[in-house]
Amino acid sequence: MSASPDQVKKLREISGAPMMECKKALEEANGDPELAFTVLRKRGLASAAKKAGRETSEGIVGSYIHAGGKIGVLVEVNCESDFVARTEEFQELAHDLAMQICATDPRFIRKEDVTPEVLQREKEVLRSQAAATGKPENVLDRIVEGKLGKFYEDNCLYEQHFIKDTGSAQTVGELIASKIAKFGENIQVRRFARLKIGETAAKAEDKPAATAQT
Repeated sequence: MSASPDQVKKLREISGAPMMECKKALEEANGDPELAFTVLRKRGLASAAKKAGRETSEGIVGSYIHAGGKIGVLVEVNCESDFVARTEEFQELAHDLAMQICATDPRFIRKEDVTPEVLQREKEVLRSQAAATGKPENVLDRIVEGKLGKFYEDNCLYEQHFIKDTGSAQTVGELIASKIAKFGENIQVRRFARLKIGETAAKAEDKPAATAQT
């Protein structure tokens, strides 16, 4: 099915993807805009995977201060060129990521950054909870693995649902992947710090500034 110029334009406005990619996605989805958007998201993830190993030596530090000045976030978002770093869209991405961190308070950037000690402790808690319900021993490991997804979603920035995208289940990782596809450069969150007025020193030590593993 051939996509009309109006359909292509609307999908481009929603996704930010190049015109030709929007046209191809609509044709693949037989003109269904929602399905076409899903196609573009999947392609974005594939594009991001290909560029994941490329060096990101440029970027900016985004910031967000919550209303009333009680919570503040700094986040370093890296890309490959100063040209991309200076674009309004990249700067908006950094601001949105800082706002996300402010709202959701993640402990890690990616699920791969979760320390072995924290992961083991969480598995033990989930296993105990499952065992307490009377589940047989031979299914406990499967139950634990299934519930780890919620733990990652709560604690890892890239696994969280993007708070500004209320109309879909887009994650922060998928959002970044879509920007990688659009800019043609690797983009990474390198580190962040979240400060909250009244937070005790002990709690702050339990949650140091998150830094991606290298």
